[in-house]
Amino acid sequence: MNQNFTKIQNLLHQRADLQARLNLMPYDGNPEIKDRDGNKYLYVRKRIASKLTSTYVGIYSDELYQLLLKNARETREIRKQIRKINKELALLEYSDIDLSPKVQLNLEFARANMKACIYDQAILEGVATTFPQTEEIIDNGKIVGMSAQDVQKILNLKHAWEFILDKDVISYPTNLSILCHIAKLVNEGFYQDGGKIRGVPVTIGGTSYIPPLPIESVVKENISLIIDENIPANEKAIKLCLYCMKTQIFNDGNKRAAIIFANHYLISQAAGIIIIPEEEVSEFKKLLIAYYENRDNGEIMNFMKIKCIKTF
Repeated sequence: MNQNFTKIQNLLHQRADLQARLNLMPYDGNPEIKDRDGNKYLYVRKRIASKLTSTYVGIYSDELYQLLLKNARETREIRKQIRKINKELALLEYSDIDLSPKVQLNLEFARANMKACIYDQAILEGVATTFPQTEEIIDNGKIVGMSAQDVQKILNLKHAWEFILDKDVISYPTNLSILCHIAKLVNEGFYQDGGKIRGVPVTIGGTSYIPPLPIESVVKENISLIIDENIPANEKAIKLCLYCMKTQIFNDGNKRAAIIFANHYLISQAAGIIIIPEEEVSEFKKLLIAYYENRDNGEIMNFMKIKCIKTF
């Protein structure tokens, strides 16, 4: 088992990623056309527990029909890949990890609040959206009246959240490997390798602070040092979040990746979720700049403990 650990971990990453992609699909089933009173309507047909069900989608159009066909093909291919990975895992004698009841409850709590968390993250990133618009994008994958880039950012956040809420992924150690994969997901469609540690200088708007180039071994060590500190789980999660933001490990998406990464740790410890609420974004940004410039005397830690941690 130890000899195959890396291979198993890679397969579990792939499976969680595929499962997250499956959850992004707006429709689940094969398209069917029904005629009523001379009009055509589109449904998706799916078998659930040996019972065939049909779900209404909309009035027939060639564009919508082709979208449903494409969606069904992609869904079949993803499920095929998941089955293949499951077979490989079985050959490696891997068995699914049983999570503690508290961690399972925390996963359910996080999933119930996922849409609100994605909305708050989008606001922190300056995405021009409302909660109903965000909800529509998460549920159906698109919305009229928003830029393609903003829609992509919200879909990427959903993808990254779905990834960490996989029960296998939440059982992994919170480490640089997880962080890099989260960054890859939040940067999907914007950078070819968004999960790669940056190798170019960057600046941060609104502050004189210039983060030095990150060194992989140092980042790994600093994450481990935070995890190993003898402090409560919520303080560790906040430290992980702030460290990743200040270090600017990636070319872009650092705040998005940092928050989801901190949630990976917090949820794995059954200690709630961490998010910057919409109404606290302005104050958080002020405190974050002070933290970047070493003018912080613990204010941002206290602020986040009070305003940004949700427990169940």
